Amino acid sequence: MENRIEKIKKMQKEKDVVILVHYYVDGAVQEIADYVGDSFYLSKVATQVTQQNILFCGVSFMGESAKILNPEKNVVMADAHADCPMAHMVTVEQIEQVRKENPDVAVVCYVNSTAEIKAVSDVCVTSSNAVKVVKNLPEQNIFFVPDNNLGRYVAKQLPEKHFIFHDGFCHVHKSIHAENVKAAKEAHPEALVLTHPECTEDVIELSDFVGSTSEIIDYATKSDADRFIICTEMGVFFELQQKNPEKKFYSVGHRQFCPNMKKVTLERVEEALEKMQPYVEVPQDVLEAAAKPLKRMLELAAK
Repeated sequence: MENRIEKIKKMQKEKDVVILVHYYVDGAVQEIADYVGDSFYLSKVATQVTQQNILFCGVSFMGESAKILNPEKNVVMADAHADCPMAHMVTVEQIEQVRKENPDVAVVCYVNSTAEIKAVSDVCVTSSNAVKVVKNLPEQNIFFVPDNNLGRYVAKQLPEKHFIFHDGFCHVHKSIHAENVKAAKEAHPEALVLTHPECTEDVIELSDFVGSTSEIIDYATKSDADRFIICTEMGVFFELQQKNPEKKFYSVGHRQFCPNMKKVTLERVEEALEKMQPYVEVPQDVLEAAAKPLKRMLELAAK
């Protein structure tokens, strides 16, 4: 293990590479990262670093977002097969059909989507800025893709808007059931429940706090409470425990696990650095079109 980490650090320096790691990736990989965060934070960080090469430890849509925002840099994925099923749950044809039936609709695209879907959307959102961005849109009619649960969470905060929902979902968050949360609360009655808005509405209703991965970490870190039930992917436990060694964090069951994120291992990082492959490639026309909703998101989120 030590030799592998030393080798990774050596190659990283020689090849001018910054290592960006998502919270859901294995803790051993988070430990060697230059930056750890959620997908859009990491894409933004990539625009600010001096290195010409980016090694992205996460799933494919994250690497695409980094490439879209940094077209002049080389983006390499740690594992070519790490993908997000939800990112593929909406098609360009479905969006075109909704636009045809609702000419005044704004297509709001969660960043957990492919570059092709971003390219035909009006604005992108993250789980942390979705409510603010949608509120600042001039349109009343919103088609929210691909995540149904996040869309419904946003809609509940903005009753003045009319939402058309899609049926996409995150299989990890959808597999956290209200019964699991109730059982965890019985086992740990003093613990606060912190939940990602990709979870279903009945789980959200049982929660003390709902927010993005980074917001969950911030909440637990700043809270006077010292016990928490965490309703999101278990990779986040590494950062929670790093920042709060004296606090206790509990899962709600064995299903809080993304097999795609766990494909990213130190071994894969080493291989990717050796070969400097696979490169993330986005066709120029798609890249230019997908950059617009990402940039619009930044504008609306800053208002």
